[in-house]
This record gives sequence, C-alpha cells and structure tokens, in this order.
Amino acid sequence: MTAAPAIGVLALQGDVREHVAALTGAGAHARPVRRPQELDAVDGLVIPGGESTTISKLADIFDMREPIDKRIAAGMPVYGSCAGMIMLAAEVLDGRPDQRGFAGIEMTVRRNAFGRQVDSFEAPVTIAGVEGEPFHAVFIRAPWVERVGAGVDVLGEVTEGPAAGRIVAVRQGNLLATSFHPELTGDLRLHRYFVDLVRAA
Repeated sequence: MTAAPAIGVLALQGDVREHVAALTGAGAHARPVRRPQELDAVDGLVIPGGESTTISKLADIFDMREPIDKRIAAGMPVYGSCAGMIMLAAEVLDGRPDQRGFAGIEMTVRRNAFGRQVDSFEAPVTIAGVEGEPFHAVFIRAPWVERVGAGVDVLGEVTEGPAAGRIVAVRQGNLLATSFHPELTGDLRLHRYFVDLVRAA
C-alpha cells in the first residue's frame, strides 16, 4: 500500500468540505488550499463546484492563478467538478467576458448548459475506467462539453432523457473534469479514481 497522497481542495468558494470528506474517505490526506504556500504542499488539487465567475475573481484576489497555472503545466493532477470543469476548459461559451480559467483541458464547455437551478436533475452516467454500476450523477446548473481536442478522452455521457449524448466527464493526461457533483452522493469511486491518478503521478 503506497502512502496517502496530499490533495488540496481549492477553498475560494463552493462545496469544499464535501470534497475534503470524500477525498479523505478515498484514502488521501485532504486539506483546503487558498494560498500559494498551501498549494506547494499538495500533490494534486480539486477545483470544486460553485460559481465559476466568483472562483475566477477570487483566484486573482488570493494570488492563486499563476501558481495553479504553473503546477498544471508541470503535470500536477487536477480534478474539476461542475464549476471546476469550467475553470479547466480552454474555451467557455456563455461565460462572462472577464472570466478566466486555467485552460488546462483542450475542450469547449457551455456554462449553465442544462439550464438554471430549477433545471437541476439527476441521471445515471457510466464512467470509463470506473468499475461497477453507473454513477448516480447530480447536475446543478451544470456545464456540458461541446467539443474536445485530440488529446482529450471522453469518459462519460448522459445516456437518457433530453440531454442524452451530452459529454459530462473527460480526462486529458493528469487533468480530470465532470459536469456533475460526485461529492454530494456518498459514492467515492470517482474520488478514488482521482486519488489513484495522483498516486501514479
């Protein structure tokens, strides 16, 4: 059994506690990260769901943008859920003009693609590389992926309902992103997948 990796959860806004709890349950040493020196002490990072425009602004206020960009460029594993997926996208549709992410994954995402808060929904999603039954995926004002580059693996799509066929889980190298919130379901498989990714890196 290899040592538990240290994984930070970007604690600027969003469901930080839930990700810390899920990562801990998946075998990581998880902690909130909101300063550059705290980022230096972790092996991987989760960008949680929340409000992508707010996270973008706070990343500048807390001087986190350049340190995260550098760590991503150096190969640090990062997992973004919902707003975190938007923050990892090279291109964002329906975002604010001043909104800037970390542009790590060569993909185009549409912000609030499934609609507003009232259009939040749950659906089964099978994730490539994760064994067992489909994920019970919770979508809250979620984005979806409209285009992926050549280096991006599509891991999951919605399989039923009006959103069937929409891409909601992707991976590019050490970067992982989902439209949905696995930290809200008690299903730790996706967090274990990410912890394994960090260990391997």
